[in-house]
Amino acid sequence: MKPLLILFASFVIPASSSAAERPNIILIMADDFGYECVTANGGESYQTPHLDRLAASGMRFEHCHSQPLCTPTRVQLMTGKYNVRNYLNFGTLMRTETTFGHLLKKAGYATGICGKWQLGHEKDSPQHFGFDESLLWQQTRRPPRYANPGLELNGEEKEYQEGSYGPTLINDFALDFVTRHKEKPFFLYYPMILTHDPYQPTPDSPDWDPTIRSEAKQRDVKHFAEMVAYMDKMIGRLDAKLGELGIRDNTLLLFTGDNGTGRGATTRFKGADFPGGKGSTTHSGHHVPLIVSWPAVMKQGRVNRDLISCADFLPTICAATGSETPAKVDGVSFLPQLRGETGTPHEALYLWYSPRQKFDLKVSELAFDHSHKLYRSGELYDLQADPLEKIPLTGHQPARAKLQVVLDQYKDARPAELDRQFEVSMKNQPTAEKKKKKRKN
Repeated sequence: MKPLLILFASFVIPASSSAAERPNIILIMADDFGYECVTANGGESYQTPHLDRLAASGMRFEHCHSQPLCTPTRVQLMTGKYNVRNYLNFGTLMRTETTFGHLLKKAGYATGICGKWQLGHEKDSPQHFGFDESLLWQQTRRPPRYANPGLELNGEEKEYQEGSYGPTLINDFALDFVTRHKEKPFFLYYPMILTHDPYQPTPDSPDWDPTIRSEAKQRDVKHFAEMVAYMDKMIGRLDAKLGELGIRDNTLLLFTGDNGTGRGATTRFKGADFPGGKGSTTHSGHHVPLIVSWPAVMKQGRVNRDLISCADFLPTICAATGSETPAKVDGVSFLPQLRGETGTPHEALYLWYSPRQKFDLKVSELAFDHSHKLYRSGELYDLQADPLEKIPLTGHQPARAKLQVVLDQYKDARPAELDRQFEVSMKNQPTAEKKKKKRKN
């Protein structure tokens, strides 16, 4: 069996590579957007022509997996570590962590982030984690994100009125960032705010209302398809700008989702209805799209069936840029696959998942490969015959034994100090009575 934990990237461009040889990196992550939503993946409900075009000329991965919820995925993606090692609580990225922002900034890249934050309320959070420039929603506060939004520009709170639309403003920032930094390598992390609930009209919707200043109005799941179309439009807009600037060929563009589609949104997928599974540890909660385009390196469209974790993005980006990869990460670089090589793909993936914490860490721990999923509690499921995990299997010792090896590898991986920090954070949380009083004030 191949090693399940790889501590070093499997392919690294020499650090002596000149800046001109190093690619620009753009990592786009849609919010609450599962694998089934992309037409190229078999989705039948939405229009995603720009993503489909990128997939047709790049690489489309069929088995990419995130965490089932927003913050857990962001922590894992940015650090390359499974949550068991460094996840404190919902809405937090510990300030002691090293992110891909730090690593590329150290390597001489201009670094920017735009979109959704949700990783700490400090004014300097993005810059602390390695990003030179930022335009974010849900950093120091949580105002409306779509029509007439409140955003933070480099930590400063800004109110956007007169019919402004949050996703367009954030896309404008992305276009401006790549334009200003086109002469040197740049890294843009673009965690989009679309397509997360509230499902509201976009500026392209027939019932768009530019006067709305609340997320409580015009909410209807019928708008989800319009939000998907607008998200795809923003990706096409950025892709076109790269072409205009003459830097598209040497820009490595990666697109993925942070977790499964929001519950309440049902997609027609390969001839059947597919309910959104955000928050669930079934595949509908963590199976996400991954489409990669890099014209200078990827000359034809391909489909890849390797197991990919959101922890794999950090070592892949570091390998592609010749940046230093931290010694202890759980991710494995899939750069060789992008180059048409075999690489060192995972034989199984591991999830340590704790959703929103109120009083304690309620953890789901599991391992899975292409055919089976095993929980720490002992339940084993056949993913082909029972994708909704309704009937636990008995027996099936080869599959159980293989996945148990993965679970055993992480049995003692949780640092005791991290659990102590969690206990302190729970004690410091305001009580329900304090929160109620604060709302009245």
